[in-house]
Amino acid sequence: MEKEKLRRLRKQKGFTQQQIADAIATDLSNYSRKETGDVRIIREEWEKIAKFMDVPLEEIYQEEEATIIINNENNTVSDQAGFYNINGNNSNNYNIPNSVIDNLQEYITLLKEEIARLKEKKK
Repeated sequence: MEKEKLRRLRKQKGFTQQQIADAIATDLSNYSRKETGDVRIIREEWEKIAKFMDVPLEEIYQEEEATIIINNENNTVSDQAGFYNINGNNSNNYNIPNSVIDNLQEYITLLKEEIARLKEKKK
């Protein structure tokens, strides 16, 4: 799902995609895919973008609408029937349970916090 609110406000404020990409420490092509909805924007990135643009998070944030694939044939755990379709089209479907993606994102956040703590300690 295209991030229309984000794109519209970015243009209104005169920011380029490159400037936003720099603010969230990614490259231009990855940010472009985030803005078009091909790649998910994680919570931490939403917060960085809002801070960079000096707007409340609610003014730009749009809920991610992941495509749900019901895969009843190979399911062994009943509560994981909904799977993300990573790229949003029907080719190369990666059936990753929502819980796995959520856990990985939490783990990444913890690792980033630990890195920041260690950098602070090193100083």
